[in-house]
This record gives sequence, C-alpha cells and structure tokens, in this order.
Amino acid sequence: MQIVTIRDEFIKLGQAMKLAGLVDSGVEAKDVITAGEVFVNGETDTRRGRKLYNGDVVTWKGKQFEISAKQ
Repeated sequence: MQIVTIRDEFIKLGQAMKLAGLVDSGVEAKDVITAGEVFVNGETDTRRGRKLYNGDVVTWKGKQFEISAKQ
C-alpha cells in the first residue's frame, strides 16, 4: 500500500488523490469522487473536500493509499 505523507493535520480528498498520483487533475478527482467511485476507510465518499487525517485509507480502482501525518 502506498503511503502519502502530509505536513499538516489533514488533506482534502481531491488533493490527496492528486498527490498519490491516482489522478492527473482536480477535475478528474472531482469526477471520480462525485461518481461514487472512491472509498475512504471502506465507505463510499462523494465529497471532494472530505478531510483526511493520519491513518485514513483511500481506495479507487483497486489502488490504495494511506495518509501519514509527519510528526
């Protein structure tokens, strides 16, 4: 599983997907998120602005990444 390290307390879902390299743009992230294709901690989430914190796991098309906040 890929680890995405963030500097702040949280990162928004769309930004995290771009940072992880799963999508090329914010528009693409918005499209797949609002279509209900993205899972956060095993549950569908359609909010592009969903805040992700340390330990959250995002899944899309069989690819996963986990958020890790720098200590």
